[in-house]
Amino acid sequence: MTKTAAIRNGVRLAPPPPELAREPWVANQRSAAWVADRGAALAEGRTPRWWWRAFVPSVLALLLLVTLLAYQVSTGVGVWGNNAPVMWGWDIVNFVWWIGLAHAGTLISAILLLLRQHWRAAVNRTAEAMTIFAVLCAAIYPALHVGRAWWDWWLLPVPNSTGLWPQFRSPLIWDFLALGTYFTVSLLFWYLGLVPDLAVMRDRARTRLRKLAYGWFALGWTGSNRQWRHYQKAYLLLAGLATPLVLSVHSIVSLDFAVTQLPGWHSTIFPPYFVAGAVFSGFGLVLALVIPLRRRCGLEDVITQRHLDAMCKVTLAAGGIVAYAYAVEFCAAWFGGNPDERAAWANRIAGPSAWAFRVMILCNVALPQLLWSRRMRRQPGVVLVVAVLINVGMWLERFVIIAGSLERDFLPANWGAFRPTWVDIGTFIGTFGLFFTCFLLFLRFLPMISITEVKYLTPPAAPAAGRPTFVEPKPTAPARPTGFGVLAEFATREDARRAARRVRAAGYRRWDVFTPHPLAGLDRAMGLKPSPIGWFAFGGGVIGFVTGVWLVWFTNAVDYPILVGGKPMFSPVVAIPPAFELTILFGAIGVVTGLLWRSRLPCLHHPLLHRRGFKPLTRDRLCLVIEAADPKFSETEVRQLLTSLGGRLIKSAGE
Repeated sequence: MTKTAAIRNGVRLAPPPPELAREPWVANQRSAAWVADRGAALAEGRTPRWWWRAFVPSVLALLLLVTLLAYQVSTGVGVWGNNAPVMWGWDIVNFVWWIGLAHAGTLISAILLLLRQHWRAAVNRTAEAMTIFAVLCAAIYPALHVGRAWWDWWLLPVPNSTGLWPQFRSPLIWDFLALGTYFTVSLLFWYLGLVPDLAVMRDRARTRLRKLAYGWFALGWTGSNRQWRHYQKAYLLLAGLATPLVLSVHSIVSLDFAVTQLPGWHSTIFPPYFVAGAVFSGFGLVLALVIPLRRRCGLEDVITQRHLDAMCKVTLAAGGIVAYAYAVEFCAAWFGGNPDERAAWANRIAGPSAWAFRVMILCNVALPQLLWSRRMRRQPGVVLVVAVLINVGMWLERFVIIAGSLERDFLPANWGAFRPTWVDIGTFIGTFGLFFTCFLLFLRFLPMISITEVKYLTPPAAPAAGRPTFVEPKPTAPARPTGFGVLAEFATREDARRAARRVRAAGYRRWDVFTPHPLAGLDRAMGLKPSPIGWFAFGGGVIGFVTGVWLVWFTNAVDYPILVGGKPMFSPVVAIPPAFELTILFGAIGVVTGLLWRSRLPCLHHPLLHRRGFKPLTRDRLCLVIEAADPKFSETEVRQLLTSLGGRLIKSAGE
């Protein structure tokens, strides 16, 4: 932001005051090379001491989890504190809490991508990893809550050993489908975003083992514009498919409670209430993870105060929705005329778990109001404390809803408070061990920021002075194609676009431009048609929808009819949740399949990748390559053309 006055429509405008000047997303004019070095520093350098100090306790907690799970499976669910009247205790509380934490990753990565919010680029990788690991922690509890974990395969959409199918009219089966779809789509979305960065790590690797490992998972990514074209379309489509999952997954989880007739659970506000709470707690965890890491990893110029300010605002907005839901739920119980609902709320306020309700209100309603102050949002220590306490409050919210509503049954003789056992407490601690062990391994071997996306936000590199002029020697014989083709490097983005237009006008067909990140306007300059990846998504979605409807119809009305409460054997309304989840799942698989096919990936051998000077992803170069397989290719003419366009370092490309 300059201090000079701007001129718009002939009118001189006064410059904005300094307090309104916005900070850049990448501070201190950091270059793209600096972003790559800093983003890969932890994965490439020596393991720091703070990592070991965090990793060792995490592994010990993970071993505790494995031990207690083995004990629980061998002994039975009775080792947990679940008992009449509280049949759902810490297991379901922790399940809903971990699922809620997983939602911020999809929100940051998908919804903010669709809204073109650039600040997501610095934190989306951490949030996506958090999503995957939180879903793993959440999946433990329903898998063991069934009591006989070795029969969990009965939840899969296949007939079991007695010929029975899963009951697709049950919200618990919807829960399983939603959880499996969310994990699969989130994993695909995370991995797809990692592919360009894995190629960066491959090109930067110094040992053969690291080069092979990163190269294998990078799928032969070269950074060609034809690949970027399909990649951007696939990434947006996955974001569009993942966005409804933010609403559907926790809405379906809320239906486990809302479809019952229990006071405190039977509420129509539960689906939006649960979604807002998931976003609230998820952003709290993102802040709690990012604030210490930005300092430990030296990323203050990439994850700036402006990023923290934006996340605080989203957290504050989600917290306002949660507080509003509390008020609506209370008013519905008080003015609804149902004495059982009033009694349930009176029990929350003054019953055995009243302490949890009061701490919940303090953490989820009172403390987030500090984020209204810009001064408070600019203090990472204060934000960190608020973020941690938000997650404490959200865990207590789940405890109040689940255990608090079950403590007072319809029969007073059954009343009793929930008391967790040492296995409950140890298992909960162990899930933190699983989460942080996976998260620390992610930090150690993968870049914690999206290097390619952050590079796009850095100022473009200045053109090098004194471009070397290529002098074509007079050949004594007709030039013959050598190697893969001819490569030329261009200094600026506009030079690369202009060269692409000229090469296209010259009639060449086998050529491409290689860039470290997507380059706006290059598709039009190259004359490329829109990517057809959307048709793969549409085809996969249609297959998934038909499969979901067919599963409900065939299993419940044809193969094994089961009469449930006089309801029809098949109802299209009941088929909506399974069909919706399978539509998203198959659509995402179709997107990834189309991307791999149209981009010719995986490509385990590419001539350009074996050339030492060809590293546009790591050296931030803009390279244009005309292949020797082009029908018009003549090495002498190609070199002269690229020289006239301002190309430098013109050489034969490939082996």
